[in-house]
Amino acid sequence: MTKHVAVPRKTPKVQSPDTLTDQAYRQIEERIVTLRLKPGEVLSEQQLSGSLKIGRTPIREALQRLSLEGLVRILPRKGILVSDINPREQLLVLEVRRELERLLSRAGAERATAGERELLNEVARSMDRAGKMSDDIAFMRLDRDLNHLMVETAHNDYAARAMKLLQGLSRRFWYMHYREAADLPLCAKLHAEQARAIAKGDPARAAKASDQLMDYVETFTRATV
Repeated sequence: MTKHVAVPRKTPKVQSPDTLTDQAYRQIEERIVTLRLKPGEVLSEQQLSGSLKIGRTPIREALQRLSLEGLVRILPRKGILVSDINPREQLLVLEVRRELERLLSRAGAERATAGERELLNEVARSMDRAGKMSDDIAFMRLDRDLNHLMVETAHNDYAARAMKLLQGLSRRFWYMHYREAADLPLCAKLHAEQARAIAKGDPARAAKASDQLMDYVETFTRATV
């Protein structure tokens, strides 16, 4: 695996944070997922507020969201604990994610707007570049953008709520183990194929691309157990 190299073109901005809570959430989530905030580390609202230069109320609201997603545990009067990572539990996450991923892919292929399809194609092109350059940080950000787009294009609030609970856990697990067990270029290629299949408006192809990606993710996860 080569070292992080910057992708020459900017990655597409799928979602621009429009509140301080959104900004706090995205920054803390990325720090947890990329292990700058390590499993078992104890955090505080004051510490995060000072580090991010964001007030404590948005920080508190962001931490509530991260708690719902299982990335932190809020311990009353003690602080905030970054959740541990368990490979066996990750396999249970994947059981659920596989079904939701297929559902969202099929629905997105059927319901995405023209603008959403263009964003999917843009993410796919950027995934191709990140894979060729083995750019792990660009890949992580694009993966987050693709996850968000899949949720949006499906136009199914119930599936969206369920999927959002799994995405951060999956991305953090991948980042922790990808150097020892993952093929980043292949993983980026499979994500790009999924994005293009949804953008093309072919539900069967989108479901197949989703299954191929999840097959790879499950194989990767089992290699770490």
